[in-house]
Amino acid sequence: MTTGETTTVKPLWLSIEEAFVGLADTDLSAENLEATVQRIAGQLDEAGYNVSKHGGNLVELRQALADVQRVGRPLMKDFNAAVAAYSLEDLDAPFAAADKLITDISATWPSFKLSRCRPEVIRIVEARKLELLIEKARGLSGDEGIELLINEAVADEVITGSMEITDEKLKAVKDEMAARRAERKRVMGLLEKVGDKSDVEKVKFLYENNVAEPLMIELAGVDQAAIDGAQKAMEEELKEKQRLAEEEAARKKAEAEGPALDAIPPEELLEHIEAIREIMEFSDQEKEIRTMCEQSGLPKSIVDVAIADPAKLDELEKNAGG
Repeated sequence: MTTGETTTVKPLWLSIEEAFVGLADTDLSAENLEATVQRIAGQLDEAGYNVSKHGGNLVELRQALADVQRVGRPLMKDFNAAVAAYSLEDLDAPFAAADKLITDISATWPSFKLSRCRPEVIRIVEARKLELLIEKARGLSGDEGIELLINEAVADEVITGSMEITDEKLKAVKDEMAARRAERKRVMGLLEKVGDKSDVEKVKFLYENNVAEPLMIELAGVDQAAIDGAQKAMEEELKEKQRLAEEEAARKKAEAEGPALDAIPPEELLEHIEAIREIMEFSDQEKEIRTMCEQSGLPKSIVDVAIADPAKLDELEKNAGG
């Protein structure tokens, strides 16, 4: 399709046909026909075509005018109506659409089948497709319209002009599209690693690799049920990990705090009491006492007693046989 503006010289046959559009029935009458030929030839001369003094071009003008008399309307009326009726779907393949248009129009206008007409018909068909693309793009939300034109290989200057955006905005959209393509490529690579796994296992693996759900559905071919199943399995795994972590934390805490009072053998208890008394001789601040006791590996159970009721250490010492 045409993606940008090009400077071309309109072919003579098209300029001739366009000159016929505004003709009245009286212009085609026998008494006025020659005057009409000369008037149009003069107009074409002024437009840069050598018609009035060029035998071949003048013959072409007369033959085209004879076709208008035969059909009863200008060729461009049929041609413009056919082009205006196209939808984007009709123009998916512009060359094929142009060939069909030529075949359809030439049933009434045989000269339209001449090879000279085809390049201009293709250009007009491509221009119509571009027009429809821009119309559709302007009706889309967000950056979807810009992306549509980029995907259709429309020239950058046409996109910025038709969508009224800056070059910087166009670049940002292109960068975003490139990032999405890179992400799709990454996901496809991930899927190769789990090609033989169940859908739930695939989804779990993709979640672990930070893949968005829409891409999972599109590229992995999984459904919402597989996603829900993977989420439930992951939640259960997380709960189990949290439970094990809490158990481990509790174990380490208990290990760090040491045994309960009634679980400490008498000989060890006497040693701990003696150590605590030595520490308490250095400080009477609870924070400092606890820190030194912890550093010394003394059980928290006996440290709590010493801080809450220091006199009770004597009772514990007595009961331990000290």
